[in-house]
Amino acid sequence: MAVSPPNPALVTQRAVRPLPRVALWLLCAAYVLPGLFGRDPWKNADVTAFGYMAAIAQGHTPWLSPTVGGLPADAALLPYWVGALSIQAFGAWLGPALAARLPFALLLVVVLLLTWYAAYHLARTEAAQPLPLAFGGEANPVDYARAIADGAVLALVACLGLLQLGHETTPELVQLAAAAGWAYALAAAPWRGAPARASALIALPALAASGAPSIAMALAALGVLICRASTYAGARRLLPWILVAAGVAALTATALGAWGWRVDRDWSMDTAQDLARLLVWFTWPAGPLALWTIWRWRSQLSDRHIAVALGGAAVSVLACAAMGGSDRALMLGLPSLAILAAFALPTLQRSSAAAIDWFSVCFFTIFAAVIWVVYVSIHTGVPAQPALNIERLSPGFPRQTSVLALTLATLASLAWLWLVRWRSGRSHHPLWKSLVLPASGVALCWLLVMTLLLPALDHARSDRSLVQRIARHVRAGACVAAPDVPRAQVAALEQFGALRVDARASATSSDCTYLLRLDHGGPSAAPPAPWRLLARERRQIRDDEVMTLYARTHDAAHR
Repeated sequence: MAVSPPNPALVTQRAVRPLPRVALWLLCAAYVLPGLFGRDPWKNADVTAFGYMAAIAQGHTPWLSPTVGGLPADAALLPYWVGALSIQAFGAWLGPALAARLPFALLLVVVLLLTWYAAYHLARTEAAQPLPLAFGGEANPVDYARAIADGAVLALVACLGLLQLGHETTPELVQLAAAAGWAYALAAAPWRGAPARASALIALPALAASGAPSIAMALAALGVLICRASTYAGARRLLPWILVAAGVAALTATALGAWGWRVDRDWSMDTAQDLARLLVWFTWPAGPLALWTIWRWRSQLSDRHIAVALGGAAVSVLACAAMGGSDRALMLGLPSLAILAAFALPTLQRSSAAAIDWFSVCFFTIFAAVIWVVYVSIHTGVPAQPALNIERLSPGFPRQTSVLALTLATLASLAWLWLVRWRSGRSHHPLWKSLVLPASGVALCWLLVMTLLLPALDHARSDRSLVQRIARHVRAGACVAAPDVPRAQVAALEQFGALRVDARASATSSDCTYLLRLDHGGPSAAPPAPWRLLARERRQIRDDEVMTLYARTHDAAHR
C-alpha cells in the first residue's frame, strides 16, 4: 500500500520565480479601483449602510444610536463611524458617496496585503517547506514563501464571491479586513511578535464592533488551540494577547448590544442544496484548490501552515451554514481559503493546471467579448438585440461615452490577449502560473463592466431615478411616512431625495403630510382616510413593485 510522504511539495528554484511586482500592483489596481468612481450606492445593503454614514456625518442622527427614517442601525457601528468620518473629511471635495467608499476601498487593499503576508509567514514554517531534492536545486525558503504568497493573492482576487461584496460600503468589508488581520496575527507570531500582537488586539474588537462578535469568539478559541499546541515560542507568547483581545471584543459587543442569535433553524434539503451551490460558485477557484490542499497535505493538518488557514475557513463555513447560507458570513473565510489554495500549487498536476487555464481562457474571453458586443450595440445599434435587452432592464439609462473609460477598457483587453499568449508558452514554470489567468480574467471583466457598462448598470442598481420621481410630488421640508418600506429605500429617500422620512409610524398614527407604500403585484387596498392617492411610480426593473404616494386629503386639495 502506497504511503503518502510527510510533505508532498517538491519544488525547484526555477518554480519560485517571483511575480513581477509591477504586474501584481497593476492587477490589484485593476481589481480595486473600478467601481470606486462614478456611481451611486447600490441597493440594498450598500445604500443602507451609506444612509447611516451620511446621516451621522450630516448631524441628523447621533453617533452612538444612528437611525435612518427613525429606524435604528444594527450593532455594527464601527463601519458607520469610519464612513461618516470620511464623509466629514472629504465629502465637500469628493461628494458623500465617493468619500464614504474611499476608506472601504483602502480596506480591500489591506485585505490583499494581509493575505499576502499571512501566506508568506505560514510558508516560512519548517513543515511547509518543500522537500530537498536528491541532487540539489530545491527552492530557497524565502523565494518559496514569496511564490506561495503571490499565489494566495491571485486566488483571493479570482474568488467570484468577493467581486461584488468586496466593492460595497458595508460592515462586512470591515469584518473581512479583521478576519484577514487575525490570520496574519496567527501566521506572523513566530517571527513578528509586536505586529502580530497589535493585529490580534485590533482584529477581534473590530469584528465585535462590526456586528460579528460570535465569529470573533470562535476565532479566539481557534487561536488559543493553535498557539497552545505550537512548537514556536513566539506563537505561544501570543496566547495571553489573544485572551486580552477576546475580552476586549466581548466587552465591546456588550457595550454596543451586538450579541444576537441569528441561527436559522428552518433547515431543509433545499437549504442544504442552496448552501452547496453557494460554496461552489462563491469560493471558485480557491474552494476546489483548498480541498486539494487538504487532501495532499492530510498528514500535516495539525501543522500551523494548514491549521491556521483551515481553522479560519471552517469558522466561516460553519457560520454560513448556521445562518442558512449567508454569503456575507462565507466571505470572511475567503482569505483563509485563498491561503489554503496557494499551498495546493506545489502539488498541482500539470493536467489540472492546464484545465484551469483552458477554462479561464474560454470563460473570461467569451464574457469580455459579450461585454464589448453589448457596448457597441448600445452606442451603434448593431446588433440591435443587446441594446433592446439593456433598455428593458434599465429603461432611460444615459447613453454617455467616456474616452477615459473606453481607453482603460481597450488597454485591459489588449493586456488580457498578451497574457493568454504568455501563459500558452511552455517555458514558464512559476508556482503561481495556474492562478494568473483566473485572477486576471476576473479583474478584466470587472473593469470592463465598471467602465463600458457602468451608466446602464448604475441606472439599474441605483434608486436615484425612482426617488427623484417621487420627490417631484412632495413639498420641500414635508414629512413622508413610509411604514413597511424596506430600509434600503428609506435610506435612498433621505439621501437621494433629501426627504424627511418617518418609517416607524403606521398610516393611521402618522402625523406626516405624505404616505409612501411599496405595493407588490399591483396596487393594494387604499389606506383609510384622510389619505388620498397622489402618484404611482414603478421601479425600473421589478414590474411587480410600485411605489404609491398618498397625501392627506386637505393637503391634496390645495395642490
